[in-house]
Amino acid sequence: MKFKYYLRKSSFKKDKSSAHLLLDQIDYHKPKYFLEVGVFQGVTSRNVCEKLCEIHKNDFRYYGVDIFEDSTEEIDLKESTVKHNKISNPLKHFLFNIILKQNLNSMESVNKLLSKFKNNIQLIKGLSHDALKKVNLSEIEFIFLDGGHAYETVKEDLRIILKDIKKNMVIICDDYDQDGYGVKKAVDELKGQVTDIININKRLVKIIT
Repeated sequence: MKFKYYLRKSSFKKDKSSAHLLLDQIDYHKPKYFLEVGVFQGVTSRNVCEKLCEIHKNDFRYYGVDIFEDSTEEIDLKESTVKHNKISNPLKHFLFNIILKQNLNSMESVNKLLSKFKNNIQLIKGLSHDALKKVNLSEIEFIFLDGGHAYETVKEDLRIILKDIKKNMVIICDDYDQDGYGVKKAVDELKGQVTDIININKRLVKIIT
């Protein structure tokens, strides 16, 4: 399945190989219950839902957690997450800001992008340490963790997730290779506590509970 961008920004924009590797992992594990932490503008979410639908038809459930338009420079700095909210492309700016008057980072906008799967999705707004408590983690089979990248945030997200999840669940963490983030440190501390930690490539790491 080709990874599409839907005229929106994505953390995978410059790394298409990782985007396809994520979809390959979904194709391999075939989860019915999927959780994404760090939805941003919904590009990965839409591609994930397309893949889940390809595998399971309408028999799947997608949960997406994000702070959406509440993102601020202060929060992004604290969470080590760069949102790049402004649209730099003049054509996109004209289309979304002037014509459609649409904030691509809003929950409303992401819901519209995912409207094809409206009966299969649930978006939850809030910081991950609060929002994750609103998801029944015991039924989740696959998580893509791409929210706040600060060490404290990733460590707390993983603590909450590992507390209630099922055996042999898959967690894929993004930006494992970025020295300025805390993803690697938080993930490496799990060695000996989980079944396995596998590098998919330099950027993506897979945790098997």
